[in-house]
Amino acid sequence: MTRLQDVNTTDIVGAIRLGCETMSRTFNADDGDLPYFSASASPVAQMLDVFGPEAHVPGRHLNALLSAEDSAGITIDEAVVEKHARAAFFSFSGPVRLPLRRARLGGDLSVFAPHDVREGLHALYALARFRGSARASRLFEESVAEVFALWDPDEGWAYDDLERDHGITAAREQSFVSGVARAIGPLVKYYRATHYGPALELALVLKEKAIAEVFRADGSFDSGRFGTHNHSTTCVMSSLAQLADLTRDASLMGRVKAFYDKGLWEMRDELGWSVETSNPEDTSARGEANNTGDILETALILGRWGYTQCYHDAERILRCHLLPSQLRDISFITEAPNPERLDGRSDVAARLRGAFGFPAPYGHQPVKIMQSNKPRLGFNLDIVGGAVGSLCEALREATRLDETGHWVNLLFDRESLSVLVESPYTHPGLTVRLKTPGPLFVRIPPWADVEYVHAQGFDIPFRHTNSYLFVSHPPVNRAISIEFSMAPQQITLKNPDGPIRVCLKGDQVVAMDNLGADLTFFDPID
Repeated sequence: MTRLQDVNTTDIVGAIRLGCETMSRTFNADDGDLPYFSASASPVAQMLDVFGPEAHVPGRHLNALLSAEDSAGITIDEAVVEKHARAAFFSFSGPVRLPLRRARLGGDLSVFAPHDVREGLHALYALARFRGSARASRLFEESVAEVFALWDPDEGWAYDDLERDHGITAAREQSFVSGVARAIGPLVKYYRATHYGPALELALVLKEKAIAEVFRADGSFDSGRFGTHNHSTTCVMSSLAQLADLTRDASLMGRVKAFYDKGLWEMRDELGWSVETSNPEDTSARGEANNTGDILETALILGRWGYTQCYHDAERILRCHLLPSQLRDISFITEAPNPERLDGRSDVAARLRGAFGFPAPYGHQPVKIMQSNKPRLGFNLDIVGGAVGSLCEALREATRLDETGHWVNLLFDRESLSVLVESPYTHPGLTVRLKTPGPLFVRIPPWADVEYVHAQGFDIPFRHTNSYLFVSHPPVNRAISIEFSMAPQQITLKNPDGPIRVCLKGDQVVAMDNLGADLTFFDPID
């Protein structure tokens, strides 16, 4: 069994940078440089699915790449942005202003799936906000108008009109949540960037249907209401949180929190692993990093709303699952013979380094899949964009300066214009150095006994409030050290593969049961 060694659970910026490199290598030279959709690391290393949901990869990649540039200061090759932009614009170039698919490689855009609206709008939003693209803004606003013209909250999509008037084949949505409801997120983001009223109006219409029919006040989950595609559920959850945050809608945020506390546990564990599907016929521990990213983003918003325990959840998700699940060690990938020099079989291992995919809690490949007669290890390349976009949000929220002062919410190494944080996971202790004046709030993890938290570097008393250490008038340009014991813990995860014991030190995995799996993230428990 192989224990992968190149696993970093502490460096958010490094993970973002590596993911950006992956997203910069996804183009198919044999298909006009349109991006691949998925890839296989084993048993055959190859890039796959060069047609299908054409908007998915450029949508998620542009959202992540340009967010990484904005949040982490990472330089993105403009040629990469241009290729993804060309792919996104291509998906909107059919007979209606909605993202369409090809039915075959080299074919025309002829298939509409409501599932794709979110990703198409994400591409246009990112280009409009971060590149000031007038073309992207125009297409976004035309697409909003097209949705209003072709979709009704009571009647659904005018599929017959699409097929009769435009010759488009419609791929019916499995559920409202797996279809156009997914678009709430980019609609909110576009409104924040442009204040374009119809985008907010459509987001509110979608929200009203979501809370009337799906996200109930009791927070329950039922696949009959939500559908079985769990990423759709988690992305709509995070989208509703974004909308509630934008509109300061406490009632809507209450619906999100109710689902976060109850229904979400039907598809996640304590470390943020989330099963890919709720289909009862699929009993593997195949997760999906997209889901984990959405849970993370929701936790960050709830934490900002005062639910401090959600910041703790976010920290554990990052350290114990999302960052470890990034593909870094590629030594196990064997390049396939390529006498025809096909692009899809060229340098696959290097192109996949930095990818995110469908992990189990303990490793890249769930044991049931590894032991099956089809033990393929794959990575969907759109998931790289989803995970990196979520890491960008974590980086933004790790520290924050607002009207109340400096907030240290996640205990990662972080330097911004206002603060320098040295993490207790990479240094002897937690150190904060302020660059600008203001009160200081530092989150203390729930496993740290506040009676034994010690702070040095200032001359006034500190207080504890809502799981934060608070200093009213901290010094500037002087190290403040905060000491607490990194408590060892052991928890047991419920999982389709069986119980999984996890040994933690603070919020970092020391060892984990691997159930005999290969390509694992952590040392096994003896």
